[in-house]
Amino acid sequence: MNNAIKKELKDNGVMVLTLNRPEVLNAMNRDLIMGLYETFQEIEKEKDSRVIIITGEGRGFCSGADLANGGWPSEEGMTGGEAGANSMEIGFNPLIRLITSIDKPVITSINGIAAGGGVGLALSGDLIVASESAKFKLVFGPNLGIIPDVGASWFVPNLIGRARANGMGLLGDDVSAKQAKEWGLIWDCYPDDQLMEETMKLADRLANGAIKGLKEVSKAHFKALSGSLDKQLDYERDTQRILLDRAEFKEGVTAFLGKRKPNFRDID
Repeated sequence: MNNAIKKELKDNGVMVLTLNRPEVLNAMNRDLIMGLYETFQEIEKEKDSRVIIITGEGRGFCSGADLANGGWPSEEGMTGGEAGANSMEIGFNPLIRLITSIDKPVITSINGIAAGGGVGLALSGDLIVASESAKFKLVFGPNLGIIPDVGASWFVPNLIGRARANGMGLLGDDVSAKQAKEWGLIWDCYPDDQLMEETMKLADRLANGAIKGLKEVSKAHFKALSGSLDKQLDYERDTQRILLDRAEFKEGVTAFLGKRKPNFRDID
């Protein structure tokens, strides 16, 4: 049994999925990603669940990819970039495609920090809400020398525009839930102790609606945007394959694990 995802079906047809690795702020390892993917596959076939909520256990939503204990398979001779691209091809990218294509509305309820790939997961929902203490942080470029992935390089600029996306991606500063709402990155934010209550109210409204039709509204909005998520996910994979092998990424990981600031100046 996969314990990285908690699953609870409410009487109103709302399925609550909770990322369950609170000791590492729900960092995304193989168990969490594949557990979430397999759960979505199960829900896709179920009739009882009408709306899906994704939230996080503990004080954070998702801190991004687990750089210490990812657990992804790596064939002998693979470089770090090749292994990273493989994990995207078999895990991260199929998950985002499934979340955005499933015929049921998905609400992401951001209960704390969403960092790195956690931003992509957070923004994959059809309706995105957050606690007032939640923060969004794109650390790929400034901390690791790579591009945003898990769909983040597509979601963020399409939601808030290139200028703000570049500010987030190049500087890596925290974006508060209030700022995220003002920018249009999320739908709404609520006091921390009211987040799940308010999320359930929204989910109940959707659960009482024309489920497939509501999801088609969201899909139509995706289609109306200028770029293709499918192509962008492939672009992320191909670009990441290169960047994950560079010295900047290796220094970033070493600094992260050593709990120090990365030093990119001395890298050729």
